[in-house]
Amino acid sequence: MKKLLISTAMLASLALAGCTTTTGANTNAGTAIGTANNIGMNVFKAAIDNKCRTELEKKNTWRVASAVMNAEQEATVKNKICGCVSEQAPQQVTIIELGNAAIDSEYRGQLVTRVVAKSLQTCYANFTK
Repeated sequence: MKKLLISTAMLASLALAGCTTTTGANTNAGTAIGTANNIGMNVFKAAIDNKCRTELEKKNTWRVASAVMNAEQEATVKNKICGCVSEQAPQQVTIIELGNAAIDSEYRGQLVTRVVAKSLQTCYANFTK
């Protein structure tokens, strides 16, 4: 009877230890996935910001508006406009699109162009009123 009790106690201890190890592993995996997602989103936002600045420079309305600004004012407005576009970007893409963009650079370029085109006009209008 004593052997059965000791065996059961050892088995229970191993089972509980296994549960805590599994929970820790899942937490670490969740943290790693969250970190990877944050890094991916930051890279995506940086690409959006870069494309926004390029597209903004091409707009005739921007050229006219920026002609009356000094360099500091121009940089401030450009930061606000492209910051707005970058902040809206995650709301316009799905996780599947981000996954495809991570794998295929051609798709990534198309996705960035599409997202900037959707948001730039709205953000530009909001900050140049």
